[in-house]
Amino acid sequence: MSRYTVVITGASGSVYGLRLIEQLLIGDNEVAACFTDAGRDVCAYETGFDLPETEAAKAISRFLEIPAEAHKLRCISPSDLFDPIASGSHRVDGMVACPASMGFISKIANGLASDLPSRAADVALKERTPLVVVPRETPLSLVHLRNLTALAEAGAIVLPAMPGFYQRPRTLDDSVNFVVGKILDSLGIDHDLFSRWGE
Repeated sequence: MSRYTVVITGASGSVYGLRLIEQLLIGDNEVAACFTDAGRDVCAYETGFDLPETEAAKAISRFLEIPAEAHKLRCISPSDLFDPIASGSHRVDGMVACPASMGFISKIANGLASDLPSRAADVALKERTPLVVVPRETPLSLVHLRNLTALAEAGAIVLPAMPGFYQRPRTLDDSVNFVVGKILDSLGIDHDLFSRWGE
């Protein structure tokens, strides 16, 4: 079993983050999920899933229709700087910010580790742990591009939420699965979320 951190920020596209959590859990991985305050609000607005203050992991399990006893999911407050993911001595196999708002990207590109999500990303960069950021914004300003470039130069994988069309998606789920499949690819995790070119 591998261990991953997933941060859902206030960018549009929280369905990507939820699908990623689902796939990581189905793959028998341990997941620490952290919603920023804006991430919680946007998720409720876009998906109808209102993350409760207590027993959040159980609520996510119910929403994703995965039995809570069948996996290891922790849901952490963004203000809990004493959580293990805030420490470089805590071993994780990868971290994904999905979706990653431009405000969150700006914080981690400039080393502003002021809350748990940005501190966990800062730790991933300094420990050389795979860090995948999934920006969901358009168009991109020069400020956005410079911050994304800084992250790429620091070792992060910048994976914009840009679904492909060569697999001929028929539903919104197909497009979501493509992006999540690319995230799993970047982490070296096998999946069958989309058909690969030539298959």
